[in-house]
Amino acid sequence: MNEIKPDSVLDLKGVACPSNFVRAKLRLEDMQKDEILEIIIDDGEPIKNVPRSIKEEGHQILKAEKVDNYWKLVIKKQ
Repeated sequence: MNEIKPDSVLDLKGVACPSNFVRAKLRLEDMQKDEILEIIIDDGEPIKNVPRSIKEEGHQILKAEKVDNYWKLVIKKQ
């Protein structure tokens, strides 16, 4: 399978909820429709809450992959 190449990467490791969602939302607002954003977030509360909030905003989660003790989310802006 081909790796999805993001248009933008946002590293939110160590950022507390709900700031990580707010930062992701702001980055998505600056992007064009169908662009890809990769977010790196912590395990625990961030991975429980951020994907749900992103979907509620109408965006598409293409991939959620655990890497060591954090997660890589790949989001397609809608």
